[in-house]
Amino acid sequence: MTLTTIQSSRFGKLEIETDKVITLTSPFLGFADAWRFVLIPHGPKSVFWWLQATDYPELAFVVIQPALIVPEYRPEIPRQLRRELQAEDEELEVLIMLNIPQGRPEAMTANLLGPVVLNPAKKLARQVLLDPARYDPCWPVLKG
Repeated sequence: MTLTTIQSSRFGKLEIETDKVITLTSPFLGFADAWRFVLIPHGPKSVFWWLQATDYPELAFVVIQPALIVPEYRPEIPRQLRRELQAEDEELEVLIMLNIPQGRPEAMTANLLGPVVLNPAKKLARQVLLDPARYDPCWPVLKG
């Protein structure tokens, strides 16, 4: 097991296993230079994870498994994306990004329009854009 050290603005210095690093096949919109990330649990019993950029300490996204908040959410994964993620037969995971306004967690929203599709076996991922007529980029997580 090989370890590498990354710097994070939220967690400070972290030692991570190099085989846990996830490489994007295409960068997130607006973050063209960030290609490598690692998933960090928010806490021991938390359902939230941080998708932390390994080369940019200030860049991290809060993600969650969609079934925990939208059980019926099952976007179709295009065959081309499966090939890109080298996942013809492997199981893919889908994560959704959350937006949690500072000081207002009750206003949290989930981006159902642009999930992150991950091949955990190959450590490859990509954010995909789904049909905006079907999926909401600001779906309210805590509905009144």
